[in-house]
Amino acid sequence: MSDRELTHVDAGGRPAMVDVGAKAATRREAVAEAIVRFPQDVAIALREGGLRSKKGPVVDTAIVAGTMAVKRTHELIPFCHPLPIENCRIEAEFVDARDLRIRCTVALTHKTGVEMEALTGASVAALTVYDMCKALSHEIVIDGLRLVSKSGGKRRVEHGRMVGQ
Repeated sequence: MSDRELTHVDAGGRPAMVDVGAKAATRREAVAEAIVRFPQDVAIALREGGLRSKKGPVVDTAIVAGTMAVKRTHELIPFCHPLPIENCRIEAEFVDARDLRIRCTVALTHKTGVEMEALTGASVAALTVYDMCKALSHEIVIDGLRLVSKSGGKRRVEHGRMVGQ
């Protein structure tokens, strides 16, 4: 099988979990991010309110939700392996007047990577921000969910692009 073929299908084209039994355990890390874009007035109100909404501390709640999602990714995405997550860090910061960047970093030493866990953490954290702020506006947009980097497996990704085998 070429490196460019789908890995979650067997020889007969049926869905299958990847067998990682023969792979070596290595340190693996993945970083994913999403952007939560607020209308200008909502962004101003959030900043002035210390990133709190009527539901509570927006970023703190998003960090907890994203971390929980990372640990439960295998329950949400059918062919993800349950993994012993060793590190999960979620950060949120305004990168301009309207855009809150949510970044999720996940790491472990294991036989399979944590890209899906990082993407799930970033997306659930962004969804949580939306949920906590939707009373202020339904024009909030979640945009740009992407894998920023991954290391430790067969392929390395930096800035969303594959850089090595």
